[in-house]
Formats: sequence, C-alpha cells, structure tokens
Amino acid sequence: MIRQPGEMVRWIAAAGAFVVSLDSMVNVAFPSIATAFRLDPEDVRWIIVCYVLTYAVMAFTGGALADRVGHGVVFRAGLALSTLGFLVAGLAASFGWLLAGRVLQGFAGGLVYGTAPGLTTLAVPAAARGRALGSLGGAIALAFALGPVAAGFLIETFGWRAVFHVRVPLALLALAWSVALRPPRFAGATSRLVTLADILRRPVLAASALAFVANAAIFAVALFGPFYLVGTRGLDTRTAGALFMLSALGTAVASPLAGRFADRISARLPLTLGLGLEALGLAALSRAGATTPIVLLGLALFGAGFGLGLFQVPNMTRVMAAFPAGQQGAAGGLTFLSRTLGIVAGVTTLSAVFAHRRERVGQDAAFAEAFLLAAVVVGVAAVITAAVRASTPRRAP
Repeated sequence: MIRQPGEMVRWIAAAGAFVVSLDSMVNVAFPSIATAFRLDPEDVRWIIVCYVLTYAVMAFTGGALADRVGHGVVFRAGLALSTLGFLVAGLAASFGWLLAGRVLQGFAGGLVYGTAPGLTTLAVPAAARGRALGSLGGAIALAFALGPVAAGFLIETFGWRAVFHVRVPLALLALAWSVALRPPRFAGATSRLVTLADILRRPVLAASALAFVANAAIFAVALFGPFYLVGTRGLDTRTAGALFMLSALGTAVASPLAGRFADRISARLPLTLGLGLEALGLAALSRAGATTPIVLLGLALFGAGFGLGLFQVPNMTRVMAAFPAGQQGAAGGLTFLSRTLGIVAGVTTLSAVFAHRRERVGQDAAFAEAFLLAAVVVGVAAVITAAVRASTPRRAP
C-alpha cells in the first residue's frame, strides 16, 4: 500500500539522485587534482573508474536488494554512505585516499541510483511511467549541468576539495527528507528474484547495449572537455565550467520531453533521433580547435547532451516496462549498470586511445581523434536502431 502520494515519493527519489549526480563537479576539478597529485591527464581516469565501476555493480545489486527489503531502506543507506564518501575524498592526503573515497562514493551512489527508478515507477500508473522517469532523468541531468558551474566558483575560491565538501550538507538534507517522509516498501506482483534468463531477453539486451554505447561515447566530453577548455583554449575555470554544463543542460531539457513522447506516441523515434544528434554533436567537437568560436562549441556540447537525453529516457522506459512490479528495483539497477559499464569502457578506451595517439600526433589532434571515435560508434548505433524494427518488451511473467 502506498502511504505517500506518488508525486512526493518520486521527488524524494529525484532529490537523492540529484545529490549523487552533482559528481559532475569533480570533472571540472580534474586539472587541479592532476596538478595537486602530479598526475598525467590520462591518470585521472582512475578517479572516474573507481567511482563509476563500483556504482555500476552496486546499482544492480542495490536495486535487487531493494525488491526484497524495501526501496526506502536501501535508498536511505545510500545517502548516509554518500555523506561519508564525500568526507573521505575531500580530506584525502594522497591520491590513494582519494581513490578510496571514490570507491565508497560509488558503493553509496549505486544504492541510490539502483533504487531511484524503482521508487519512481512504482509510485505512478504504468501509463505515466515515461513522464515520471523523464522527471528523474531531468533531475540527474540538471545536477550534471549545475555541477560544473558551481565547481568553477568553488575551485577558484576554495580549491578542488570543495567539490566534495559542499555535498555533505546536501546529502544530509536529502537523507532527512527521506527519513521524515518514509518512502514506502511497495508490494510487487511477484517476489521472484531476477534471473539471468530475464536479463538475456532480446529487448532487454538491445536496450542495455544501446545505453552502453551512448554513455561510453558521451564521456568523451566529461573526460577531455575540461582539458580542452582550460588547456587548449586557455579559459578560466569558471568560464570552462559554464561551457561544460551545456552538455548536461541539453540532457536536462530533453529528458522530460522524451518521457512524455514515449508515453503518448512511441519510443522508437526519440531513440533513433537522440543517438543521431549525440553523434553529430561529438563529431562537431572533433573539429574544434584553438580558434573555434565559443558559440559553435556551445551548440555542439548542447546538441550532444540533448541527443543523449532524447535517447536515454525512452530507452530506460522500455527496460522498466519489461519487468513486473516486484522486480522494478532490479530493472532500475540494470539500466544504471548498462550505463555505467559503458562509461567505464568509454573512459578506459578513449583515455588509452588519447595516450597512444598523443605521443604520435600531439595533444590537440589526439583530443580530436578521441571525439571522432566516440561519434562514429554512436553513429553506427543510430543507423542500426533506425534499420532494425524495434520490438516492444513484454513483461516477465
């Protein structure tokens, strides 16, 4: 029985995911962290990998656990541990301690991400699932957009550690709200655990593969964007943060629109169009140089992010619809697992390509080649999605 209005429950989920997603602040801090610990640009990938790989695993595990013990319980545990993770990373005296804090953040963030989609979909009717997930996706993307802007001010004023410290009170506020309102344990139609056969269904695998590719490619922006804007263009941190936010802002704008479209018409068109726009944006960034007009850079960044948002919500809606009510936690965790495995693959592959090519063609050309590779991969996915007739997922029995 739902003891809280569905609207309130899904906004609690959005608030927790918003706090976790403010991790976009860390991307702008990469140059400062690299300087503080004397790292090469490619070494910062471990700051991403330690965090993202951990929450990739924990998102699915936490979501499945939530189906058994309650989504609210696991969600609150994630917020509490996130607070501790922010403190450990912000107080790190060495690169090793920073990575330890990132692992703890990933563990906690996975619990939040793994339960937020389930809390969201179980709180609304099935016909409104896309709209609700669009709100969740919009909150996540909004945090990604605001993070770089806030980081620019924080880093220049207080140093890179502030991007971790500032989230401590925010996480505590979200935790207090969740405790006060007590998101309920939803009673699902089945208590059966998710099996490998559930995951290996063709529609689920197809949606997961697309999420993997789209997120692997977009992280070219997160990984190389700050170095290009600050290093190649010579922009100050605040200006770079303002430009860097445009990608996530595009996702924030597109997510609610895509959710409504998926509910009312079809998921196929925004899926294909979103991948195509993301590929075009990344391809445009591959052409950016030291004198590229700022307006064109902004359009490319916004376009890539808008394409991701247009794709992401309908794709998530298809996965959530493929599982019954009692498995919504595991379904939500699976959506973040495929996303984050894509991010890890993108970060490791693109950073390796960049490091290898930088020695041969120089830093600026290596940036361009990494962005072009990302664009080609997403472009191929868009063509395949357009060519292959989309199959509608069926609920598991």
